[in-house]
Amino acid sequence: MAVAQVLCLFLTLPFFASLCQGRLSSRPRRFVTHYHNGHHKGTGASDLIDRCRLEWYSATLDHFSFSQHIKADENTFKLRYYICDEYYKKRGGSLFVYLGNEADVTLYLNNTGLMWESAERHHAMLVFLEHRFYGKSKPYPARKLGNHMKYLTTEQAMADYANVIHHLKANVLEDVEVPVIGFGGSYGGMLCTYFRLKYPSLMDGAIAASAPIWTYFGEGYDRGSFAKIVTHDASITNAHCAPNVRRSWDIMMNRFGTSKSGRDILGKTVKVCSALENEEDVKDLVDMFAESWDYLAMGNFPYESAYIIDGEGVLPAYPVKAACEYLNEEFDSDEELVRALAKAVGVYYNFSGSLSCYDIHAPPSSETENFWSYQFCTEHFMPMERDGIHDMFYDQFFNTTAEIEACQNMWGVHPDTNRGLVEWQGKHILEFLSNVVFSNGLLDPWSGGGVLQIPAGLQRRNNLRTVIIPEGAHHLDLMFSNPKDPESVIHARRVENDMIASWIREKSMITSSFSEQ
Repeated sequence: MAVAQVLCLFLTLPFFASLCQGRLSSRPRRFVTHYHNGHHKGTGASDLIDRCRLEWYSATLDHFSFSQHIKADENTFKLRYYICDEYYKKRGGSLFVYLGNEADVTLYLNNTGLMWESAERHHAMLVFLEHRFYGKSKPYPARKLGNHMKYLTTEQAMADYANVIHHLKANVLEDVEVPVIGFGGSYGGMLCTYFRLKYPSLMDGAIAASAPIWTYFGEGYDRGSFAKIVTHDASITNAHCAPNVRRSWDIMMNRFGTSKSGRDILGKTVKVCSALENEEDVKDLVDMFAESWDYLAMGNFPYESAYIIDGEGVLPAYPVKAACEYLNEEFDSDEELVRALAKAVGVYYNFSGSLSCYDIHAPPSSETENFWSYQFCTEHFMPMERDGIHDMFYDQFFNTTAEIEACQNMWGVHPDTNRGLVEWQGKHILEFLSNVVFSNGLLDPWSGGGVLQIPAGLQRRNNLRTVIIPEGAHHLDLMFSNPKDPESVIHARRVENDMIASWIREKSMITSSFSEQ
C-alpha cells in the first residue's frame, strides 16, 4: 500500500461498505502491507538473504487438471524459494519451511526470527517458499496475468508447496523421513493450518501465528471484532483518543464534507494534495485516515519496527500510542481536532516525515493488493464491518449482495461463501487437525477470527495448542527477539520451540518403528 491511495480501487481485507462505480469499495485490510519488487529488509542490521541461496522450482500451473496447454512452456512456471542451510545437519536434522503469504518472499525471509533463532537448536535447514503470482513467482508476464487469474488459489499454492517439499526431501536432502515443520503468519498461518490438514505426511507440525481461520460465513464470527480491537488498542493509550477519533468522522463528512466551502476548509486543514471536489472525495479521505489505524494496530509492536511499512522506514514503538498522543486532549474547535487527526494518521502514512500532503488520488503502487482482491472475491470472502457505536469508526455494514455484485463486475467471479465451512471444515477443523500451535496477540485486530481456545480433549488427543500473547500485535512471536519483548511473547516462543522438539521426536520414533518392521 502506498502512502496514500484511492480507496475505491482495491481491497486488502476487512471493510467493504458501498459500491464505487461498480468496483469494490472501501478497501478492506490485507494481512500484510507494503509491497515492492526489491528485497525486504528485516529488523536486524544485515540482510539475511546473503546467508541463503536462491532456487527455482518448475511448478505445475494447474495441479488439478490432466489437460495440457498447446504451448508446452505454459504448463509450468518458475516458483522462487530460498534455502538457508548453515545450521542443518544430515544426521538428526530437520526442515523448517515458511509457507509464503501474499507478498514477496524476502519479506518473510528477513523477518521470521523464530525460524532463524530456532534453527541451530533443531539443526534445521530453512526454506522460504514464495506464493504463486506474488513476488517473482509469476506464471505469466505481467501483461497477461489478468487473463489467467483462475490459477491463483490457495489450493494451487498449497500443491506448489507440497511438490517443492517432496522435491527437497527426496532430491536435495535425500531423506524422505526428515521431520518437516511449517511456519506462517497471518494468511501464511492459515496456509500452514490447511496444509497440515491436507498434506500431513509432508509436514509434521506447524506454527500458525495470527491465523484468522474463523473469519468466514457460518463460523459464528463477530464481524465487528477487527474494529473493536483496533478501538481497544487506542483506548488503552489514553482516555481521549478513541472518542476524538470517533467524533472526527462526523465532522469531516457532515460538517465539512457537504459544501464546497467546508471541503476547502477540510482540505486546507488536513493538507490534501488536490481539492476535495465532492462528498465522494471526502469519503475517500475518511476511509484512508481510518485505514491507517488498522495498520497501526497490526504493527503495534513494543519496539521500533520496519515490518508493517515493509522496510521503507521505521514506525515507533507502540505506534498506536504514538498516534494517540496527538489526540490526548479535548479540542476547542473542529478544525483543531481534524488537524490533530491528520497528524495522528501521519505516524503511519508520513513515517519518513517528508510527506507534504495527502493524495487521495494516487494510484496503487502494489500489484499485491490487486491479486489479494481476487482471492477475496473467490475463496477468502470474509465479512467484516464497523458500526461507530462499539468501535471508534463509522457505520460500514457488510452488504453481501452488493459485494458479490462488485466482485462480478471487477473480476467476473462469484465468491464461494461456503468455502470456510466446506473446504476448510469451519470450527470442525480441530477434530481432524493435529500438531499445530495457534498463537494470537490480543492487540492484533485479526485475533478476533483466530483460534483462541481449544477443548481440552482435542488438545490432548490431537496435540493442538493455543498461545495467547496479551501484549502482542500481528504475529509478534514470529519476529526476532528484542530486549523490549514482553514476557508473554518470550513464553510463547518457548512453548513453540518445545512443541517443535516434541514433533521432531515423534517423527523420529515413528520412522524408527517403521524401519524395525
